[in-house]
Amino acid sequence: MKAMIVNTFGDPEVFEKAEVTKPTIKAGHVLVKMAATSVNTVDTMIRQMGKGLPISPPAPAILGMDFAGTIEEVGEGVSEYKVGDEVYGCAGGLADLPGTLAEYMVADANLIALKPTNLTMREAAALPLVGITAYEGLLRAGIKTGQKVLVHGGSGGVGHVALQLARHFGANVFSTGGGEAQLNLIEKLGGIPINYKNESVEEYVQKHTNGDGFDIVFDSVGGTNMSKSFEASALNGQVVSTVALVELDLTTAHFKGLSLHVVFMLIPMLHNFHREKHGLILKALKSIVEEGELKPVLDDTSYKLEEIGKAHERLESGKAMGKVIVTID
Repeated sequence: MKAMIVNTFGDPEVFEKAEVTKPTIKAGHVLVKMAATSVNTVDTMIRQMGKGLPISPPAPAILGMDFAGTIEEVGEGVSEYKVGDEVYGCAGGLADLPGTLAEYMVADANLIALKPTNLTMREAAALPLVGITAYEGLLRAGIKTGQKVLVHGGSGGVGHVALQLARHFGANVFSTGGGEAQLNLIEKLGGIPINYKNESVEEYVQKHTNGDGFDIVFDSVGGTNMSKSFEASALNGQVVSTVALVELDLTTAHFKGLSLHVVFMLIPMLHNFHREKHGLILKALKSIVEEGELKPVLDDTSYKLEEIGKAHERLESGKAMGKVIVTID
């Protein structure tokens, strides 16, 4: 089968065309003919760092995590899916799991679900990693109807999904952005936009919560921005972080009695730990999408498998709005 592989790690030019052996089915798995995949920040990190990142696969490697495609073969013990089913999921591209940048992939049946019927393959491929991350984070924070939720980075990959899911769960959603296009997208998705370049945390907390702070702060920006999340939180508030690789003074969190939820959605894949939970979340997301309450935003670019390097460059440029998609079939 055709694939794009990396023999060395580094800049986007490291991807090479290759003919590799088509994977064979195994128990508990399905063979999927790939239709589309999307690029996530973690994909670019693995490509850049290789062995410097503990989750990276050894070279030569097939990267790529998200996918949508059609089942061509079903392994022993799999009863929920059949040949011809259109599915989506996040099931490889790290550690010892070959990824999606190929014509075929063998995926653990616990890590997939039937594709939402009202999404194209390209749209479905945009959703798994960011959708699971956002869903898990909001549920761990105990989201409830009527709460005030702040999403940092509501026009980004995880952020734009977290914004829509928070609204689905009945919250009043506010979101930070730094440019006109970002703020317009936030508003289009039903959030109240906050220009973090023009308003301080103190100013927008006073404006939107009468100084009380937000019940939940979903931080998809990470790093030192977490300090702003603590500052924006209500007493005994909930902070969700998807990028917690930072050394930080927790004094504010202590005196506010905050709860911090770090979401690292790759754990089930990396450690074969409760993988079935990802399948359940994907099924829940399918229902929410089909109810018309969640739709992934796609960048206005289009790439083929052989152009995966350009797709990585696009995401790393910071100019993409929504998910960067690569069409495989």
